Formats: sequence, structure tokens, C-alpha cells
Amino acid sequence: MIGYLTSNSALIHAFSPRPASRSRRETLALNRVFKMAPKLSDYFPDGEILAQKGGLDRPISGLAIDSRRVVPGNLFFAIPGRRADGATFIDEAVSRGAVAIVTQKLPGHAPARVTFIEVADVRTALARVAQRYYKFPDRDMTVVGVTGTNGKTTVTHLIKHFLNGDQRVGLIGTINYDLGARTVPSFRTTPESLDIYGMMAQMRDAGCRQTVMEVSSHGIDQQRVLGLQFGAAVFTNLTRDHLDYHQTLEAYFAVKTKLFTGGTGTVPKVAVVNLDDPYGEKLAGQIPAGVKAVTFGENPRALVRAENVALNFKNTTFRLVWPGGTLEIDSPLIGRYNVSNLLAAIATAWGLGRDPVVFLARLRAFGGVAGRMERIEEGQPFNVLVDYAHTDDALRNALGMLRAITPGRLLVVFGCGGNRDRTKRPLMVKAVQEFADFAFATADNPRSEALAQIFADMKAGVTAPGKISWTEDRRRAISLALDAAKAGDCLLIAGKGHESYQEFADTVIPFDDRQVVRELIGIKTLKT
Repeated sequence: MIGYLTSNSALIHAFSPRPASRSRRETLALNRVFKMAPKLSDYFPDGEILAQKGGLDRPISGLAIDSRRVVPGNLFFAIPGRRADGATFIDEAVSRGAVAIVTQKLPGHAPARVTFIEVADVRTALARVAQRYYKFPDRDMTVVGVTGTNGKTTVTHLIKHFLNGDQRVGLIGTINYDLGARTVPSFRTTPESLDIYGMMAQMRDAGCRQTVMEVSSHGIDQQRVLGLQFGAAVFTNLTRDHLDYHQTLEAYFAVKTKLFTGGTGTVPKVAVVNLDDPYGEKLAGQIPAGVKAVTFGENPRALVRAENVALNFKNTTFRLVWPGGTLEIDSPLIGRYNVSNLLAAIATAWGLGRDPVVFLARLRAFGGVAGRMERIEEGQPFNVLVDYAHTDDALRNALGMLRAITPGRLLVVFGCGGNRDRTKRPLMVKAVQEFADFAFATADNPRSEALAQIFADMKAGVTAPGKISWTEDRRRAISLALDAAKAGDCLLIAGKGHESYQEFADTVIPFDDRQVVRELIGIKTLKT
């Protein structure tokens, strides 16, 4: 967990096994630490405990959800999972020094030295206890949550850029976590509630007064954002994805709506919704009374909208219209979907009371987002862009935009992730073949799934066999695409974006599309 307590913490030290002989001064110091230590009773009000073994007056040193990271004095939450049940790791947690366990079923023979607490749902208890433990950091900041299938990362970075004036703005997302005083790599788009509240506490104490976070459907469904008070919730769009988890688009949408309708325990103060998206239009009609609704899009009914959009490889221009006025926009972000992303960020900042004339003066300084339509310039006579697009809709949007502004051929390198929704694979191929002149299908992150099976699923979507090749090795596929590209062409390398690794069944190897492209162009330049 990215939390406060380290192995050198005085509180953890106080819970650690003590030497047989210690000085009176050490004993007094330890007693003072114990008197200040939080107790279980501080975090479990009446009604949240179904049954217990042991007392609630027990001091704790912190919270843990991974038995391997338990330190002496921890309260361990045994979370039931799809792949592993946290209850199977209770013994390990106890052996590492856990003094209390939260579980959905009390063990028959519980160690007397450990308190066991039975709750109806461990994830719900975790979110509530974590929020209390870290003293409700979300109430000390304006929290903006961005959800949707595509665009979350770009929108969160834009919102952070617009709000980041004289105060620090925290960020929780796919690429990294900006905690105010430090930035660390991301390990999950929407982490567990324990990590979220722990990070927000660090943001608060570092002086952040706003934080922006990506909110995934898994994060909503698994109670990771339960109880969070959102100053604004943003809906970008909803397209086919994660159906291996949600089964249907309607179920997927139902989970997303919880962020806006109170299904996460609170309703946002401001709801920002994309009116160009059919699911967004449906959501706009479900916003509860008392919530400020701000719609955006090119739809003439949108409160914040774009008119006269003009696209090219250098920039994007349009007229911004909002209830307070109009403004001519010259954006460094290319692509029509980036118009939507920019409108989402503008609508959010405006909905929170900021003046578009003021914060949009900073737009030209926006440096873009790593791996999101990122241009690779190594002196080659054709365009190369790396993008995170990994759904059929995202590919269709990216390739459709590039098709419209590319004078030569449009080439694409792409693949489909293993152990994920198999039904979207042929749809991704169809989207690629609809717009690209030639495609190089290859490995994305196969994980533990056979690449032959992934390719077989993808081939069901082939409509023009002569316009696609199949190469298992991703580096080789990129090399072949670079060899094929000529002056005036555009090569899109899609699927992995900012990722610096490739996942296989039993290993993770370093692999960054951007770095690989630069290396290969350098090698090919030397050869010529």
C-alpha cells in the first residue's frame, strides 16, 4: 500500500517483538505510543459488526489487505476475490503480526491473541474503515472522478492542468499517482479503497485542495470508491469493453451510473455528462435532483459545446460556446475525440466555478499525455503515433481521425490482450480494416492465454485478408511496419500506449512501443 506507515514507524516498532531486557526509558516510550495508538472501536460503530471474537479495545498500527505486507499490529482485511480468497491468507497475516482480522466468516478455531470481526461485506467495511482511519481526506478536498470507457486518462490530466493554478492538484490514474509531494508509478487505474484514502491523505497533507481520479467500472462495482464525496463526476462515453466482467453493455452502464445516482454511497455536487454519447444522453436524464448537471459535446443542446471544428495533424480549432460566452479555441490535441475530451475538462472546470477565459489561457502549455496519440519524431519522412486505443470504438475513432488527415497510406500495428473480453477481438479487427490501408496484427499483452487462440478470435473479424499480416513478435511487427511506411504515410501503433512492459504467462518483460520505435528508426537510419 502507498500509505504513511513505514517499517521504521514508532507505532509499528511498538508492536514488534520486544527484547527480554529493555530500559525503563524504552518501556515508558512504548507505553506512550500505545496510549496514542488508534483502537478497533474507533472504526467500527454499532451495526456494522455481525459477530466477533475478541475485544474491540485493541490498539492497531495500521490497515492491510495483502498478507505479505502485514506488519506487527495491523488490522488485516480478508477480501474475497475472483482468483483468490483473502481468508486463505489469514494464518500468514497472523504469523506476520496482525492483531485483528476482518472477514465474512468467523473461523471455528480462532487464535485467542487475535480479534476476529465478521461483517456482511469485507470490501464495504474496508472502504468505511479506511475513510475513518485517514480522517476523511475527501472532505478536505474537491474530488473529481472521471469514468467512461475511453478518454479517462486524457480528461483527468486536462482537468488537473486547468485546476492547477496556485494550488497543488493530486491525481490518481492509469499512468501515475501524483500525491502532491511526490509522484509514483500507477499499479492500477482505480486502486483499492485503502490505497485511495491513504493517497488522498498524503495529498491533503502536501497542500492539495483538489484531486482528480480515474474511476473504472471495476472500481465502482468492487466498492473501491464507496463513500467518496465527489465534488464532480464526469462521464466520457460508454462502448463495448470489460464484458468478460460485466457480461452485457446494460450491466456495464448500470455500474457506471452508480457514480452519479448515489450507488457509491454519495451523490456528486456536479455531474458532467457527454451528450454526444447515447449512453450519456440516457444518463443525463437520471441525474438526481439537487445535483448540478453540466452537459458537453457537439450536440446543440449541450451547455458546453464545440462548433465549427477543424482538424489537422498540427492542431484542432473550434468555437467554444458555454452559457457565459464564446471563445475561439486552438488546441494542441489532435483528433475529434480529443475535442470531446477537452470539452469534458472545460465543462468540469466551469461546473466547479472556474472561468474558461482564465483557465483556457493555459491550454497551449498542456504537454499532452504519455502514450495518448503521442507523436514520435526521429527524422523519419512519415508520421508515427503511439496510442492506448484497445477497444473497437477507440480504434475506430483514432483511425477515422487519422484517415481524414493523412495524405498517404494509413498503417496500424495492433493486438488484443489475453485473458480479457474475447468478443471484442473480431470487432477490433473490423474497425482496423475499415480504415487502415494495411494492418500488422501482433501480440499485445497475451498474459496466460495462447497467442494462437487470440489470433483465432481476431481472424473472425477479417474482411480483407490481403490487408492484414500476422506476426507474433511485437518488435518484429513494428519493424515491418516501419519498413513499409513511405513519405506521407501515417503509422499508428495501438494498444499499449504508455506501458513499459509486455505481459506473458510466467513473466513480464520490458517493452515500450515508443522506445522500440526510436531504436528501430535509429537502426534503419544507420543501415541506409
